[in-house]
Amino acid sequence: MTQTEPAAPVADDAATSASLSEADVEQAKQIAGHYFASSMKEHFTAATRDSIRNFAEGYGDDNPLYCDEDYGAGTHWGAQIAPPMIPIAVNQVLLGDKRPPEMRRPSFRGIHVFISGSAWEWFQPVRPGDELYTFDGYESVEDKKSEFAGRSIIITRRHVRMNQRGEVVAISRPIAIHTERKAARKSGKYSAFQPATYTPADIEAIDAIYAAETIRGGEPRYWEDVTVGEELQPRAKGPLTVTDIIVFHSGGYGFTPYKPCTGRIAYRNRQRIGAFYVPDEHGVPDVAQRVHWDTAWAKQVGVPSAYDYGMLRDCWLSHLITDWMGDDGWLMSFSSQLRRFNYLGDNHIITGEVTGKRIEDGRYLVDISLRGTNQRGEITCPATATVALPSRAAGAVVLPEPPADIAEQARQMLDRHLELRAQR
Repeated sequence: MTQTEPAAPVADDAATSASLSEADVEQAKQIAGHYFASSMKEHFTAATRDSIRNFAEGYGDDNPLYCDEDYGAGTHWGAQIAPPMIPIAVNQVLLGDKRPPEMRRPSFRGIHVFISGSAWEWFQPVRPGDELYTFDGYESVEDKKSEFAGRSIIITRRHVRMNQRGEVVAISRPIAIHTERKAARKSGKYSAFQPATYTPADIEAIDAIYAAETIRGGEPRYWEDVTVGEELQPRAKGPLTVTDIIVFHSGGYGFTPYKPCTGRIAYRNRQRIGAFYVPDEHGVPDVAQRVHWDTAWAKQVGVPSAYDYGMLRDCWLSHLITDWMGDDGWLMSFSSQLRRFNYLGDNHIITGEVTGKRIEDGRYLVDISLRGTNQRGEITCPATATVALPSRAAGAVVLPEPPADIAEQARQMLDRHLELRAQR
């Protein structure tokens, strides 16, 4: 080890000067619409009582339906179930036929990627003992100019999540923005940024929102009792700290595809994906993913501070809905836009209101508009959702069916997985 003055955190040319490869862009367009078994192994490969609870608590959700197995046994579900967003933390390797060379995924090496929103549909609850598998691919690829980073490639992925019985649990469509770090850094868009600071009175006001929050729980919220224009009780989220990011990771999110890790495992990971490791101010190779907790590195890629994971705010938004709808409700669908970064120190208040009611295919549905607003008054994450509620006239919620073609594809994928596993 060489003893010397600490190195100043300067942008590493190899880490921040990469350009979008035309070959990668064309390859992304070529494979759009093709779906393959996912070999990704998430931090958790199966839902357990502990992994469900830890995931919920990882974004600040203490709903007993998700966190208390004894409570869950007394609900109409008959057991503890997982919060809707659990598929982002639970996935087992799905065996499948090898992807042909012409269908390989582009590497986009050295290119910055962030999530700008997602759309979800849910069909089945996840219970302790369930394994989740995924088949996925690019649904669409768009080449456009961005205010933040010049040219951007916007890829909408489709992830079909199924359980060990071949039942489709959820379909998600995250939107990933691929940008050149050098362009983002040079844009100067955030030159006037001022980090948030708080007085004791400010924290007291935020704490008052936390203290007032209630969970609907076992008291049914009937469709007939909901009125258009009805406001959902606000939820406080923040101010965002590095601890929040650590806790979200501990709940299971963020370990694929790059696998932040430690020790000998990290050494081996560096041999696998060396471009993902960028020297820090000490000269130590560390994950580029540290934009979420290392402000010095975040500045090198063109943003003024470390910032959250987009999926964390999706969890926050869904938390507002699940607290409101009660144990007997079902979150049918959800769509978010992540319009601004959520920086360390930022505080969010999640609000929403009922925008419509309807009966469709025998289900009693409520449409909700919701959003997260930061301390600057900026709406960073508008969203919409549809919830099925029990009806005084018709009884319990009837779970939705996935599209027939996707359900059939899921069965075929699971059958092939079982065939290949038996051959091992």
